[in-house]
Amino acid sequence: MEKKTCITFFFLMSFAVSTELVYGVQKPGEKSVDRLKLFIFGDSYADTGNLPSSTSCSWKQPYGITFPGKTSGRFSDGRVLTDYITSFLGIRSPVPYEWKKLEEKWIENGMNFAHGGTGVFNTLVDQPNMTAQINYFQQLVQENVYTRNNLNSSSIVLVSLSGNDYGTYFAKNSSLKGLEAFTKSVIDQLVLNLKRIKGFGVQKVAVTGIGPLGCLPSITASTSYQNCSEAGNNVAQFHNQLLQQNLQRLNNETGASSVFVFLDLYSAFSSALKLKQNHPENLTFKNGLKPCCLGVNGEGSCGNVDKSGTKKYVVCENPKESFFWDSIHPSDQGWRAVYSALKRSLPSLV
Repeated sequence: MEKKTCITFFFLMSFAVSTELVYGVQKPGEKSVDRLKLFIFGDSYADTGNLPSSTSCSWKQPYGITFPGKTSGRFSDGRVLTDYITSFLGIRSPVPYEWKKLEEKWIENGMNFAHGGTGVFNTLVDQPNMTAQINYFQQLVQENVYTRNNLNSSSIVLVSLSGNDYGTYFAKNSSLKGLEAFTKSVIDQLVLNLKRIKGFGVQKVAVTGIGPLGCLPSITASTSYQNCSEAGNNVAQFHNQLLQQNLQRLNNETGASSVFVFLDLYSAFSSALKLKQNHPENLTFKNGLKPCCLGVNGEGSCGNVDKSGTKKYVVCENPKESFFWDSIHPSDQGWRAVYSALKRSLPSLV
């Protein structure tokens, strides 16, 4: 589906970026034995620039206005989850897969295969699903870009699955009748993917749970951004329950307690927003559930312009006062709050 519109991540509804600004100040050519590598698979919560600029709003203004001050292919005004995880690990944010030939000197730091809008199955976005992303990784291993010995000694994987499979399900099904079976199929496919990733010899695999889907601005707009949808949040909670059970089983099978690490985005989002009975009570984010950047007059979305170049969106005065940047994605400050809530889980990655 190649449309010159903003590609969002839940479907209920310039490449000239300074390497130093976006990825940090580590100098090319600084080699060390068994440097820690991070490999990322998933969607827009982790994508740092894999989608084409011709189709994705992540490459259009006003995305990137907070950091790095210009568009960088991230679905935020600044950083995304990947950037905060790499900050904790003390490493440079890995090169997006689509940039690997342009940024070849940095591939020893790992690689980001995540593509916005994707899931474990095919979604409404014509981009590589997680199986295809793992195929890309496998090809690089077969080409000895990354060796199994190297992966076994110094590698971590981040897997982000944020809800696109469910968005696609709801776009095609008006009934909840088959949702339980579908959720189980999503988890089953995700488990197969995780086993396959572990089979390459990586040390640790961090897997995100799904955040409170019922609190996304695309859903809460119907309540003037006042209340979350309990039904939407129930979908996320059931998914997370099954995921945690399966991660525990996988850890038992490996004989290690923390090879597979669950990153609880649901609790982290809830903590950041101080949700109480599906209503936010956090005065830090004055805009509550309302996004900073949104379409006007019920048309367009963040980053959209009409044929004459007229903006079809508005941006809040201070993005730091908004947990959500657009109708789907947290702002830079929102991700910072999520990262703070996740910190207790992150030491088990190293």
